[in-house]
Amino acid sequence: MALGPGVLGIVNVTPDSFFPDSRTAVPLDAVERGRGFFELGCDAVDVGGESTRPGSTPVSPDEELARVVPVVEALAAYGPVSVDTTKEVVARAAVAAGALVINDVSSSLLDVAAELGVGYVAMHAQGTPATMQAAPHYDDVVEEVYAFLEGEARRARAAGVNRLWLDPGIGFGKTADHNWALLANLERYVELAHRYDAEVLVGTSRKRFLGTLADPLLEVEDRLEGSLASAAWAMLCGVDLVRVHDVAATLQLRDVATRPLGEVGS
Repeated sequence: MALGPGVLGIVNVTPDSFFPDSRTAVPLDAVERGRGFFELGCDAVDVGGESTRPGSTPVSPDEELARVVPVVEALAAYGPVSVDTTKEVVARAAVAAGALVINDVSSSLLDVAAELGVGYVAMHAQGTPATMQAAPHYDDVVEEVYAFLEGEARRARAAGVNRLWLDPGIGFGKTADHNWALLANLERYVELAHRYDAEVLVGTSRKRFLGTLADPLLEVEDRLEGSLASAAWAMLCGVDLVRVHDVAATLQLRDVATRPLGEVGS
């Protein structure tokens, strides 16, 4: 792995994920996208067959399996692959096909990851993708997310998960203000994770809150700069993995951000 945080490239085998450039319903196209990421130097790719954008609805297990498994199997020949799913049957099939990590936005598959001996991403979310942005509410979002992630870390260690990432769930049942508050406190989550011999994953890429600082709202196609700025901030805060759509730009950002000062100008 390169110096600095890992970069996890997003491969959506879906017709409806929120960023058009990242999605395809054609498995062969998804394989080419993921293979291209590895050729660029991406540390891992995250394959998902069900959109988790706000307002999305679930797909059937059979449909998700058909989308995900052949892509995971093909990409596992090029590098580490995680599967982005909330369904046990999909997680098991993807691991059998070569996935090394289960990335679970529902935080319901921890015991499956422990049983199968693969890594696990435990993410905080309030509600489901279909409802999560209806009316998010917290008395203290930073503390409530912290308490949830600490509980997940304890459960994972008790279950014997071999590698664990904690994800504060930017954009999953949070307002823009909630997301900014979580970003402002990333160092707390890093410290928490490291106490449990875990790591932190952050995914801000192209998300709506990045466009709320502009008037009118920046659409998803115009959020690259915000995505890179938030990834840079996460790196400075010590996160271990950033999940992104724009792999080439993020890798360049990482190279610049982590270049030893003593080499500048050499």
